[in-house]
Amino acid sequence: MATIAVTDASFEQDVLKSDKPVLVDFWADWCGPCKMIGPALEEISEELSEQVTIAKMDIMANTGIPAEIGVKSIPLMVLFKDGKPVAQKLGAAPKSALKGWIEGEL
Repeated sequence: MATIAVTDASFEQDVLKSDKPVLVDFWADWCGPCKMIGPALEEISEELSEQVTIAKMDIMANTGIPAEIGVKSIPLMVLFKDGKPVAQKLGAAPKSALKGWIEGEL
């Protein structure tokens, strides 16, 4: 399953009410490191599709949820379980490091 796009409007349904963990990648089009990790997150979303949903939220198009959560720097990945943030990772990293971090938090 590929990554999904979430918005301020869909966040509650897609993330908080999900029956499995959701990793939300807060990003923006102008962010170089965000673009660097995009392909890795797509691959990880396929590889771990049974365990976690990977979602992307454009902070320029959606300002409400990032402000609520307190997103100050990007890329910021926040893992939600049972509707609550349980872990976060700031900054770009190689695919192996991202996947290892996600698996370790699941």
